[in-house]
Amino acid sequence: MKDKMKFEDALKRLEEIVDTLENGVDELDKIISLFEEGSRLTKYCNEKLEKVENRIETLSKKLQKSEIGEE
Repeated sequence: MKDKMKFEDALKRLEEIVDTLENGVDELDKIISLFEEGSRLTKYCNEKLEKVENRIETLSKKLQKSEIGEE
């Protein structure tokens, strides 16, 4: 999977995979392939969200420090 993939694109593809699997797939190989792709996309999305969460936490701490310093 490319690191340049947008989170939104990965999430959209993951939703497509879930829809396909929920509607039924007759071929076992196709089910396994979709499941593997979905697993990779889930991991990718979780990692992206974790990075964003860490960045927000860091920015929040910096903001709190700057507010304390200004008082």
